[in-house]
Amino acid sequence: MPGFLDREAQLALIEDIRGVVGQAPLFQPVMPRTGKPLSVRMTNCGPLGWVADRAGYRYQPQHPVTGTRWPAIPERLTALWDEVGAYSQPPEACLVNFYEETAKMGLHQDRDEEDLGAPVVSVSLGDDCLFRVGQTTRGGRTVSIRLRSGDIVVLGGEGRLVYHGVDRIYPATSTLLKNGGRINLTLRRVRPAAFE
Repeated sequence: MPGFLDREAQLALIEDIRGVVGQAPLFQPVMPRTGKPLSVRMTNCGPLGWVADRAGYRYQPQHPVTGTRWPAIPERLTALWDEVGAYSQPPEACLVNFYEETAKMGLHQDRDEEDLGAPVVSVSLGDDCLFRVGQTTRGGRTVSIRLRSGDIVVLGGEGRLVYHGVDRIYPATSTLLKNGGRINLTLRRVRPAAFE
């Protein structure tokens, strides 16, 4: 959904995310087997947060460094989920990924959730990125799309488990963030409704 959020809406979300980061500081996740740091820094908000460390990939209710519970998902983001997600249950996790100009995210599937019927709603803020999306099997044909600040991507239905990633950041393509970089907000439903 290119240009879904206008600049005013983007700035409001940035303020919301500053509040989240103030309560749940950015941390550096690592690959489970190798312990190699991911190139993004991240945090979460919502009842559950996604973490990656030597123990594996998982959702948990507390920040892995501070041990405190994640802050609530800002109302603007839950309203956005209701508007574009077309799903009856609210999101339980919002990943906040911060990409500096050299950061990337390899092709992967979002499959750590129990409820794979729910969509993944992704919001781009800040510098442009080259987003690559493929098939539901590794090694399939991929397509690259330049995402700009205010764009939204929804992975749902047959596309819920497609491989996707970020090949590069285009520095200085947005003035939204004072020091540059890209923020990606990813809203997810983790558990079936019966667990609420």
